[in-house]
Amino acid sequence: MSRFPTLPRRRTTLLTALCVALLGAGCAQLPGQGSAMRAEARLDGSRLAEIDRAILDNIAARKLPGAVFHLERDGAVYEKAYGRHTYEEGASPVTLDTVFDAASLSKVLSTAPSVLLLAEEGKLDLEAPLVRYFPECANGGKEAITVRQLLTHSSGLPAGLPARPAWEGKQASLTLACAQTPTHAPGSLFRYSDINYVLLGHLVERVAGMPLERFAQQRIFTPLGMADTGYLPLARTPSARIAPTQRGPDAVDASLHADLAPGQMLAGVVHDPTVRRMGGVGGSAGVFSTARDVARFGRMLVGGGELDGVRVLSRESVRLLTTVQSPPGLALRGMGMDIDSPYAQRPRGTVFPVGSYGHTGFTGCILWVDPHSRTFYVLLSNRVYPDDKSNVLALYTQLGTLSAQAADAGAPARP
Repeated sequence: MSRFPTLPRRRTTLLTALCVALLGAGCAQLPGQGSAMRAEARLDGSRLAEIDRAILDNIAARKLPGAVFHLERDGAVYEKAYGRHTYEEGASPVTLDTVFDAASLSKVLSTAPSVLLLAEEGKLDLEAPLVRYFPECANGGKEAITVRQLLTHSSGLPAGLPARPAWEGKQASLTLACAQTPTHAPGSLFRYSDINYVLLGHLVERVAGMPLERFAQQRIFTPLGMADTGYLPLARTPSARIAPTQRGPDAVDASLHADLAPGQMLAGVVHDPTVRRMGGVGGSAGVFSTARDVARFGRMLVGGGELDGVRVLSRESVRLLTTVQSPPGLALRGMGMDIDSPYAQRPRGTVFPVGSYGHTGFTGCILWVDPHSRTFYVLLSNRVYPDDKSNVLALYTQLGTLSAQAADAGAPARP
């Protein structure tokens, strides 16, 4: 019998309403001023109960051991932790302070905004060819690839760096990325590619003259008050706060995680094997965060690049990050955010309109924002524990739809 039974619907609804009203047991928290009653009055409690039930059902089905969910519209907030770090008896419960591997959310929390900040300062040109900054990449048709095409996944480069022959180190990743040949003419095809963002991470470092992790910390995470966010979390965060992801295979094989010893657990070490080979920091993955911190980032985007009186991105950079910048005829992408590619349909759900935007992460993470209604939601989880085999895509659709309904996202935002 599961240790996470599903509560009957009526009981779940009543408990959820009580949690929101009393702010008990970490059921909901409001940033800054506001009250639980204000949140209850402006978010649909019955839909919040359905969100709870959907996540708990997936935990009971062992599709993910735990998660944190955050929904927000104009200061009305619902935030809740579910489940445990692992399925083992006695495992630590997930709390609002649990740190998760954000996987490809790194692309939009760190890499893309870092590139846009450097463009704001005139230090790089978004329309310039990649080879202006990396002459060593001038081969195999890459001369025509622009920074914009890397940001919008329209470069024509393959999806990922090969694992064989074995390689290690940041410089090796750049050499290998520069050795790849586009399969299609740049600008003619949408293909989601980690290589694009590996190269963008290197671009930030070359142009800024400092490591990506330091630039993102100084220019994005610290100004936004994202106190639990960054690369290489074990340098600043107790391992007990970090949700584990992958367990090493019982026997060494040719899998993506063959570098792990049998039974070895990743906790605070990046799940993405390419970035793991790079030392834990890459443009495509490597950021660890809490749902509370990711919500601060979402709040900044809704605020046009500013949060709590601190401007992090210009309004123009927010526009480039979040509105359609991809070539005509291709999947709709911003310079970072997904708008209407095949990957957008599940986290967007059936109510948020095309024009809302966001991103997902392989470990089970979502940030989705609707600028029209000033609504966004965050899911952080470790659905990859212990073996990458769990599928929570149906849950993504449920959460996208229920979040929009709970926040009445079809109604206009307050002036």
